[in-house]
Amino acid sequence: MQKIGFAEALDSIVATDPRYSREAYVFLRDALDYTTKQQKKVKGGPVRHVAGPELLEGIRQYALKEFGPMVVTVLSYWGVRCCEDIGHMVFNLIGAGIFGKTEEDSIEDFRSVYDFHEAFVKPFEPQKPVVPQLPPALPAPKAS
Repeated sequence: MQKIGFAEALDSIVATDPRYSREAYVFLRDALDYTTKQQKKVKGGPVRHVAGPELLEGIRQYALKEFGPMVVTVLSYWGVRCCEDIGHMVFNLIGAGIFGKTEEDSIEDFRSVYDFHEAFVKPFEPQKPVVPQLPPALPAPKAS
């Protein structure tokens, strides 16, 4: 079997499964690179495999870094609305021979790992200011 390049794989994937835009797959590949670099810093050595939940955490960090408060808008525009969507994209790339997988990897690894609102909107919501407790009011002085 002849190995195809990333661009050709995306052409094929997007033609057969148009749920997610081409840009979403490019972002996913970049987020995987980001995740492996982060893991390499922590582990101090080469990273051979990134599990689904680890990838999702890397995607969360990378998306917040890249898109800030616009992350949900961008991902939604690309057709990505939940963790399961990312799992479907990963398995599309596995099917095209771009990503690899182990026997333990499953689409279930991507099910409900985090809520997009909690992960991408909450960090940018204003925090309630802490209102200091005022001491009880002193009684008014008596008129003499």
